[in-house]
Amino acid sequence: MQRAVIALLFLAVIYTLYFASSLLIPLVLAAMLALPLYPLVQYLRRFYIPRAVSGVALLIALGVPFTLLGMELAEPAKRWLDRVPEITLKVNEKLDSITDALAPTATENTAQAAQLKEEQSTLGRLFSWFGDSDEQEVVKASAEQPNNELSRQIGLRGLQVLLDIVAEMPVFLAQGVAVIILVLFLLVYGPGIYYTAIEALPRIKDKEDARALVVETQRELSRYIFTVSIINLGLGVVTTAALWAMQFEDPLFWGAVVALLNFAPYVGPVLSATAIAVAGLDQYGFAWASLVPAAVYFAINAIESQLVTPVVLGRTVSINPLFTMLWLMLWGWLWGAAGVLIAVPLLVCIKLVLSRLQLFEPWIKVIEARLDTPD
Repeated sequence: MQRAVIALLFLAVIYTLYFASSLLIPLVLAAMLALPLYPLVQYLRRFYIPRAVSGVALLIALGVPFTLLGMELAEPAKRWLDRVPEITLKVNEKLDSITDALAPTATENTAQAAQLKEEQSTLGRLFSWFGDSDEQEVVKASAEQPNNELSRQIGLRGLQVLLDIVAEMPVFLAQGVAVIILVLFLLVYGPGIYYTAIEALPRIKDKEDARALVVETQRELSRYIFTVSIINLGLGVVTTAALWAMQFEDPLFWGAVVALLNFAPYVGPVLSATAIAVAGLDQYGFAWASLVPAAVYFAINAIESQLVTPVVLGRTVSINPLFTMLWLMLWGWLWGAAGVLIAVPLLVCIKLVLSRLQLFEPWIKVIEARLDTPD
């Protein structure tokens, strides 16, 4: 009976997370943004600066640069979105030519296409003997019709993507404003709420230990989120500099994409490398040189993930890669792209809280399972 209740409770939590995503995503993002800023607010209180003033000042200090960066990246982002149908068409045409060259008679469709081409060529010669230019135009139009249809379909898909993005913009902007307001309220009123709760709740016996536990957990979470943000920012800056040195188009835009996607381990670097490789194909053509920017980014990311992050964070990010992938898939299904980006920081936060509270210790050991196994 107890197991059935636990299973039902788990399903209820999943159901709530899925259908209340529009409400919960701003709350989680606000909490994760407020944690790194809280120590700064506490430090400014030593100089008798009110929480409201320091909170607003910090949000302005962070918001202005990011707003200017967003305005700077808006045009490149729109330009690359507009070029997606064209790039997709080029890639499809190249893949078709490679397929035709390797296996021209491998399938029935290829054989029918070759026969149709031969018939069109024969008809073209026949019409040319009789000097009928109209029929020649008909044959030419029929030969170009598949390519035109493919181009039209790809263009419609690209337009649909743009329309979907435009349709989601009001919701995105509303959630952004909600996150900013929640961050400010958490910085100003959050500490008073949980300190009052510690004093007022009768079940909390040792008040001093409870306050120390809250402070220590908050310090560790703030350190992790701040450190990961700085590492990802550094990765974006180094990637931007490397792409700029190679005269790659819009290096600042790709550096920002790399920094943002790096919050999702394994998945983010793969998406970034793929996007840079496709952009390289568009800029340099189908040659080995087009893969050099993606290879350079992959090398920079390998240094960051294998050397910088483990040294800086230590055992804080000691999470088994298999569990990380399963966690990413779960939150990607629940909350989409936002879930993928915040999944791993959220997992580390949960792990730190449970470790400090000494709860579910066997599960924490499972999360930190070693990569090697005993013989």
